[in-house]
Amino acid sequence: MADVKKAPAGAAAPPASPVGSPDGITRRQMLRSSMFATIGAFFGTMAGGGGAMFWPIKLTGFGAPVPVPKKLNEIQVGDVVTVRAGKYYLTRTDDGLMALYWKCVHLGCTVPWNDAQKKFMCPCHGSVYNISGQNVAGPAPRPLDYMEMEVGKDGTILVNTGKIHTRSVYDPSQATKV
Repeated sequence: MADVKKAPAGAAAPPASPVGSPDGITRRQMLRSSMFATIGAFFGTMAGGGGAMFWPIKLTGFGAPVPVPKKLNEIQVGDVVTVRAGKYYLTRTDDGLMALYWKCVHLGCTVPWNDAQKKFMCPCHGSVYNISGQNVAGPAPRPLDYMEMEVGKDGTILVNTGKIHTRSVYDPSQATKV
């Protein structure tokens, strides 16, 4: 027994085995695992949000094609049909059909149709437009904007509210011939 080396009196004792939970995970391992799980959850959330930006949004109502609630044969010359879902008026003149965006080009008010005077009359600043959307009085600098439209063979009318066109003056070629 003389061959056994003894540690000097001032030396530290060897480290004890790590104390942990019953399954053998140490406190350091648990904190490290929690940190990596938190970082992974953060980046996973960011990747999910970023990926959602590339997912197409299905539009309905304004900004998408909106059908007119009446068929072509139900709309006479001089009629104005209000379509609230699409924010437009469908007008029929001798030149054809027009879908007029109901926003005043002066300051953006909603321009109602006055059936008694057969004109669009802005209540805010007095702009007046005729049935084709041409400005005839008030501070509006140009006619009402119009939207693209299609007339089906069965008489259904579909207005694409995502394609709004500005104009400086009314031209009969802007109306859809029927």
